[in-house]
Order: sequence, then structure tokens, then C-alpha cells
Amino acid sequence: MEQTHKNTAEETGNTPGRMPLNAGDTGYGSVPGPGLTGSVVDTESTPLLIPAEEPEPYQRWQPMSKEELELAAGGPGWRRVRCYLVLLFWLAWVAMLATSIAIIVVSPRPVATELTWWQKSLFYQLQPDLFTDKHSEGSEGINVLCEQIPYIRSLGIEALILEGLFDKGASPLNLTAASGKVGTLPQIQHLVAESNKAGLKVVLDFCEVDLIGPQDVEENADKLSNQSVTAYRLRFWLQQGVAGFAICDTDAAYSEKTLLEWRGVFREFSQEEERIVVVKQTRDILPPLNNSTLVNVVVRSILPPSNHLLPAKEVADAIEKHLQTKEEDIWPSWTVGGKASPDLKKLLRVLMMTLPGSPAVEYDEDLDQRQNVSLNARSSLGENNSPSDSQIDKEKQKRLAVALFTSLSHSRAREEALLFGSFTFLPFNSSSNASSSISGSPPLPVLAFLRSWGCVHFLVLLNVGPEPHLLDPAWAPSLPKAGVFVTSTEMDRLGTTDLYSLELRPHEAIVIKLFEAGSYS
Repeated sequence: MEQTHKNTAEETGNTPGRMPLNAGDTGYGSVPGPGLTGSVVDTESTPLLIPAEEPEPYQRWQPMSKEELELAAGGPGWRRVRCYLVLLFWLAWVAMLATSIAIIVVSPRPVATELTWWQKSLFYQLQPDLFTDKHSEGSEGINVLCEQIPYIRSLGIEALILEGLFDKGASPLNLTAASGKVGTLPQIQHLVAESNKAGLKVVLDFCEVDLIGPQDVEENADKLSNQSVTAYRLRFWLQQGVAGFAICDTDAAYSEKTLLEWRGVFREFSQEEERIVVVKQTRDILPPLNNSTLVNVVVRSILPPSNHLLPAKEVADAIEKHLQTKEEDIWPSWTVGGKASPDLKKLLRVLMMTLPGSPAVEYDEDLDQRQNVSLNARSSLGENNSPSDSQIDKEKQKRLAVALFTSLSHSRAREEALLFGSFTFLPFNSSSNASSSISGSPPLPVLAFLRSWGCVHFLVLLNVGPEPHLLDPAWAPSLPKAGVFVTSTEMDRLGTTDLYSLELRPHEAIVIKLFEAGSYS
């Protein structure tokens, strides 16, 4: 046993009680032996901190050479192609521009006639004594009318024709004695001044007033040494700011001799704005004058005078007669004239506001702001004094009338076609939806006309009869088939429409702005 141990010790080269000489080689403790990754050699040569990777060397940017650019762009051939494409683009652009200019130059263009203020204005005929009623609360008519000037101006009205200021045969100088029921001279002067401040022209109605005869001019005899009585009276009112005078075709002043004298007086006051003469036509034919320029505006009635409501047939005949009549050189102004039902009254208002000329609207309670205020006051009562259905309906009709009037006046003010566009009467057939006509008489035709300015067209349709109508598809094939509603008598037509699917209601008038399919010009 001892021998065996001894031999073993000798083979290993170790003697008992001594540390092996190659202890480091065999590994001791946590130090790995040779050939392992954690050897003594590796441990000593490995740095304690791992160094960061060094950045790549910075390469300085250099622009590409011409050869490199051509190579990247596909070669020199592509450069020539791009140059040709750019040149072709600019040549095409210049060609389109030149073609557009040529089309504009060659195309016929409407020539705008410069209109004077009285050719663009909407006239409102009224009598100041109509404002002297229970709503004026004791104030006189002139003062109440002064308070209504801003409201009247907001409706689009630009000129007032004041009627009833002078009694028949009275002198226009002595207002206090002649028309004390209407107002005194200072009140009328104040009315004229307030109207001018609001941009509202004032035209005095001298119909049936004796302007020729010598009337009570002794106190002004020294001023009349070199002028006639009429010239002195005209100068008096022109100095107050009056824009013109209205006479009837039956007055003695309606003569070439008298109107020539008036024109001489007007020249003294027409440096800034022209002063005008308005003639109210009371006969079927206006008495001719050798010099038609002596009269600026002729007020014509659409309906014949009548004391009773005219039937629809007479209204339709009167409208068709005026639509087919070519107007004279004298500038026309349209007014309703005769009496008609409330439905036809709205239709006639649309007609006269869209005809060529200057509309002259007569005083209407539906446009009176005081009437609307009184209705609103009654509508705001308590439950015990609640308004009746008739009062509510009346208030609704008044609001509708104001909305229709405002829509027509504003459309006419901003649309050139309605101001000085051409006029074309459009007679056409229509199909009636009524199974039978009233009293066995044939249905009334639909009346229509066109107002055009350049490429803008306004179509006005008037159904005077009591039956609904559809337009015949064969009607006016040259016109566009689509349009947009501008206004209607009931103010309930909105948006676009197709003419061939449009149904006209009884006693309805419609204004449509036509446009080509797919266009809203």
C-alpha cells in the first residue's frame, strides 16, 4: 500500500507536503486553465474598457461633373428631349392665350349705354295726405313721411313723385293757402332736404295745376321783369333741391313752347345732375311733340282705368298688347293703372319691375311700414286679445309683399340685363292641367318675355289665368333648358329648375335666370 502511494507520487513529480510546481498551469480556484478563454494571458491583455468604434472618415461633398450629370440623367439625348418638351409647353400656352384673345376680340360684345339717374331709378308715387291718419298720432302727413324716408330707401326706391301737394288751379308758390291740409311750405322744404340727404330724389307733381296763368305775383313783380311767371316758379323749387316735375299730357304746360322754356331753366341747375320732366299719359296715344327730347320719362299704365276689378281676360289682353308694342324713343315708365285682384296685382308688379324702363310704383298699404307695425302690435296681445286668423293672414301677406318688392328692386339694381338688356317677346303654347276651362272659355295663354345682356338671359313667365300650366317642350328650342329661380309671386321658388318640368300655378309670375347645362353663369 505504501509502495503504491509512493509510486504514484513519483509519477506525478510531487512529494508529499509540497505545492505543485505547475499549480498555475492546472488552474486554481477561479483561474481557468490553459486553452480556456479566461486564461491568464487573455486576462492580462484584454483592456478594462471596450473602446467605441471609430467613425468613418468624413467624405467632403463635391458637385457632380457634367459627364456624371448626363450619365445620371440618362445621357445627353434626354436633355434635348426635355428642352423640346419645355419649349413645346410654352408654345402651346402662348397659342392658347392668343386664341383666347382673338375669340374675345372677334366675339360680339354688348355695348353698355350709360344710363342717367332717372333711367335707373325706381319711382314711388304717393300722396303725403295718405300719411295723415290714425297711425300718425296727431302728426301731420309731411312729418310722418319724413320719418319713413329711411325705410322707403331700404326698399330700393330712389325717387319720390309727390302728388296732391297743390290744389287744382292753385299757384305752386302759395302752398300755405293752397294745400294747408297736406303741410306748410317749411314742412315741404324740410321733406325735400331730408330726402336729398338720404339719396332720395323728389319729383313734384304739377298735374292739373295752373302754371301758365298769372296768379298772385304782385309781391314778386320786381323779380319777374325779365322772366315769365312759370320760369320763376320752376326756379323757386329747383333751388329747394327738387329733381324734376311731373305733368299730365292734358295740361297746358304740355306744349313744345312751354317745355322749351322749361329746358332753358333746367340748364341752370343741371350741372351736377340732370333735372327731368315726367309726363303722365292719360290718353291711349300720347300727343306728339316735334322735339321728343323735351320729355324725359312717360308714365304709362299697363291696365286701362276702371272703377271695378278687371277680369283675368282683360288683364291678359292688356299685358299682351304692351308686350307686342315697340316702344318709342321716349323713356317709358310703367305703372299698374287700373284695378286688379290681389293675385293679379302681384303678377303685375313682377311685370312692371322687369319691363324695359323705370317702374313707377303707386302707393300701396302693403309696403307701408306703419301698417306692419300696427299689425305686429295687435299680434303681441295677450290670450284674451289674441289676433284672429284673418289678422295673421293679413300680416303674412304684407310681409310677402315687402319681400317680393325688395327682391325685385334689388335684382333690378344689380343685373345689367334687367336695366338695359334687350327685350324679346316669346309667344308660345302651353298645356293646361285643368280638365275644363272656366265657363267653357279657352284657357288663357302663358305670356313670357326675355331680357338679355350678352350671355345672361332672364326669362319672365306670367300665368294670368286661373288654371295651372306646363310649358310645351317644343317651346323656344334655342333657349337653355335649365335655370335658377330669381323670384316668384309667392316667394317659394328656390334653387335650380328644368323648364320642361316647370308647372306654373294660377295667377303666378316667375323670374328665372337661364344658364347652359352644367354651368351657372
